[in-house]
Amino acid sequence: MTKETKPIPGAMTLAEMKEFASFGSATQRYIRRSLDVGLDRADAVDTWSRDAVEEAGIKVQMQLYKRIGDIQKAIPQDCAIDSIEAFMPALISLSAYDLGQGRINSFPAFRFLYERLLGPDVRPWLPGAFCAAASLPHLHPKTRKGLLQSISEAAATAPGWSTREPSFFPEWVEKVDVSKTAH
Repeated sequence: MTKETKPIPGAMTLAEMKEFASFGSATQRYIRRSLDVGLDRADAVDTWSRDAVEEAGIKVQMQLYKRIGDIQKAIPQDCAIDSIEAFMPALISLSAYDLGQGRINSFPAFRFLYERLLGPDVRPWLPGAFCAAASLPHLHPKTRKGLLQSISEAAATAPGWSTREPSFFPEWVEKVDVSKTAH
């Protein structure tokens, strides 16, 4: 008699939290900011801009991220070449913007962000979009090299992808002065 194994509730969330914790602080900040912009969770300018330059960058990101809904609708349901014409150029363009900001410095960080922005159906298309965007000349050659070396062979050649929704969506958390809350 065999025993059926079931996923442990919360185990995937914990794994996603650990993955997020493995990213550098600038990457974590950019992912949280991008999720606020892309999922319309908060006033990203008010929450994230520290100066006029960052405010301008967030406003550009807000304009570009308006495409997210259209990109989601265009995610191909099969691998037919004619089904990617409306999808891949838009995904690569958005990816090139995010990689060009210098905060997403690896495929795992890119995948983490885009799974949350676009949902699990985008997973098969992320390695191709990442490699295309990471190869574009707007990035410094050392940056291109580092990005392209960050994608594992397993990620680039996966025979299949999970359709499980991500469960951890990192958010901004206000700092609490513990000296005022301690008794």
